[in-house]
Amino acid sequence: MPTNTKTMTEQTRYGHFDVGRKEYVITRPDTPTPWINYLGQDAYCALVSNTAGGYSFYQDPRDKRILRYRYNNIPVDRPGRYLYVRDNATGEYWSATWQPVMTDLSRYRYACRHGLGYTVIESTYNAIAAQATYFVPLGLPVEIWMLKIGNTGDRERDISIFSYVEFCLWDAMEDLLDLQYTLNIAKCEERNGAIIHFTGNRPLGSGLGDTAYFLVSEPLAGFDCERDAFIGPYRSESNPLAVESGRSTHSIALGGNPIGSHHLRVHLKAQEEKTIVFLLGVSDHTGEDLAVMKALLATEACASELLRVKEGWEKYLAHFQCSLPDEDIAHILNVWNQYQCKTTFNWSRYASFYDTGVSRGMGFRDSNQDTLGALHAVPGQAKERIIDLAANQFEKGDAYHKYFPLTKKGADTGYSDDQLWLVLSATAHAKETGDFDVLRHAIPFVDQGEGPLYDHLVRAIERTATATGPHGLPLIGYADWNDCLNMRGPNNMAESVWLGEFLVFCSREMEFLAVRLGESKDARRFRAIREEFSQRINGAAWDGEWYLRAFDDNGSPVGSAHSSEGRIYLLPQVWAVISGIAEEERGTRCMDKVQELLDTELGIMLMYPGYTRSDQKLGAITHFPPGLKENGGIFSHANPWAVIAEALLGRGERAYRCYTKISPAEKDKLQEIHRTEPYVYTQYLASREHPAFGAGRNSWLTGSASWNFVAATQYILGIKPDYDGLLIDPCIPFEWKEFRVIRHFRGVPYSITVANPDSVSRGVRSVHANGKPVAGNIVSAVSGISSEVQKIQVVMGN
Repeated sequence: MPTNTKTMTEQTRYGHFDVGRKEYVITRPDTPTPWINYLGQDAYCALVSNTAGGYSFYQDPRDKRILRYRYNNIPVDRPGRYLYVRDNATGEYWSATWQPVMTDLSRYRYACRHGLGYTVIESTYNAIAAQATYFVPLGLPVEIWMLKIGNTGDRERDISIFSYVEFCLWDAMEDLLDLQYTLNIAKCEERNGAIIHFTGNRPLGSGLGDTAYFLVSEPLAGFDCERDAFIGPYRSESNPLAVESGRSTHSIALGGNPIGSHHLRVHLKAQEEKTIVFLLGVSDHTGEDLAVMKALLATEACASELLRVKEGWEKYLAHFQCSLPDEDIAHILNVWNQYQCKTTFNWSRYASFYDTGVSRGMGFRDSNQDTLGALHAVPGQAKERIIDLAANQFEKGDAYHKYFPLTKKGADTGYSDDQLWLVLSATAHAKETGDFDVLRHAIPFVDQGEGPLYDHLVRAIERTATATGPHGLPLIGYADWNDCLNMRGPNNMAESVWLGEFLVFCSREMEFLAVRLGESKDARRFRAIREEFSQRINGAAWDGEWYLRAFDDNGSPVGSAHSSEGRIYLLPQVWAVISGIAEEERGTRCMDKVQELLDTELGIMLMYPGYTRSDQKLGAITHFPPGLKENGGIFSHANPWAVIAEALLGRGERAYRCYTKISPAEKDKLQEIHRTEPYVYTQYLASREHPAFGAGRNSWLTGSASWNFVAATQYILGIKPDYDGLLIDPCIPFEWKEFRVIRHFRGVPYSITVANPDSVSRGVRSVHANGKPVAGNIVSAVSGISSEVQKIQVVMGN
């Protein structure tokens, strides 16, 4: 499958990047899947598609869901935030955002601009131009819709505007499961021009009873609060009776399905334009916030709040910016990768068009990894998240698999790797900030007692190192990183080779940390664990050409050259290099086999060949068709680990080629094949073993975001935080002659220029800081907070 050579700013069938405005422009609404954006950085979150579909929630998508969303619906992204436009003279009506009416595209002009924290959808039909801007202001529990409506013709027009949202009665789980109850508790009515949704769905005294407001800046010609009255029988959002007839019914909801719909009459002279503001917000105290929200209905106030959102993102992105020979990749790193990292940090895997937001919660493993992509810009928020996560650990060292952000309570156990990811995030935070005090911060255990964060990390290592099987390798439990490799059986003997490698890596990190803290006894213990498990893995799991993935409950190898299916897995090969258990020759052989057997033109498969029949000894991995998910899919999450391994081996060409294959800059060239959003990473792509080779699945909220950012910035560009400062160790393509990075570190901006006069892939000949030579390749951290830019010149060479 050859790749296109277009640049990211060139138009494809569905859209293009607008580099200057930091927007992705979608030029036709019928994208292969809904292409969405996330609005809001605080407690209020809104998911909006390129045709205004999606839902909103406050703090928690399960227990404080504002807008309803019908998962796996047809069309996929309904309902949403809809604005109907009706010509009162002819009775013809359409949508300002194409859906849900879906007017003939031969007569309907459309564009959607997904920006950083806002989405603008523009349309023109029947000489009426509409521009709907959606965003969530900083620090406020509200979303704003600004509708600019204009008459582009030469005669006066009499039109109606109908808004539409469908409320979720707050509890999304109950809303899905208990219709006999939820369809009898709705309370929604109009008061003085405001639609108020105050359904009670909580025990009295729970303190969680919310009120939602839906306001508009114009006087009402009518309203509806009950879905059946607005839609009508045997109809849908595409042809609601109220819009078709041009009249609202003034319905209230006392039971049934609560909605919010305003009816406005707008008269537009020829070439006249008006702006109408809608506000959807929540309050924990009925009525008290209404006056504050009404102040936002002024167009000037909205414009000011939107500017604050844009400025906030500019400030965030300024913590890392690069100039590279590959301009497309630079734009992804400078803008979209960081944007996705922060969004994923905010919501883990909890709320998307794929995860329903009602059961999964914030993943323990996931959220620890998500800190890695946001640490450089929001170290304080990352610190708070690490503390929250540590509080979901048990005294013996294992942890809940997930927790819920509203209650901070966890659920699910039995995953063998969860606890070790806390080591990764906590040590990364210490290197980034130089803050060791947090390691002494007392944090409770779930079951009993409390201990400093450092103690939590120690217990994570000890728990993993002591729960071992017949080969002396860690027991896999219900699963390790690969959630669908479920080998736990009656013998309790199934072991994970990859988890042993990850334990070695984390033990090395803890050894270095213990030395810093003066804990020499712990340092020796961690070094002993690292050495012992390295020997065990090399002794038991080397298969002659690559490392095994695991041993099943009967002690049989998984991922062996002798297997007809599932012969080779990616994870144990890359982590053998990352952990350091494989010496250079063996590590090189592993990665050569990865390229030979797992690599494709669109990325590296997780394993090969895929399983063709269900196998109870291996679990859910064998339930997927070959080429999907863990059964041989191309995981965007695991591919950057291959990038890191190749960089550690000094093979810059391979590292960069692997990195660019799965970049959104490349997926934008294959929109009809890739299907999901071309501006963010997906969890995985269907591999060459599947007919839909290249199709993306589970976009946006994925560990792919953070790990690709880490792989690119710390291993390819080679600018890596360390306890003593910034370690500069690039591993780049030979043809790169120079690149530049601005990187904030411990509150200080560093301007780093890397020259490569000898066209090497790796090796640092000299480093100068502010004109003075540096011994080695670690630039010391500047003492205190300084706004003065530190100018670093690096020359690569042998």
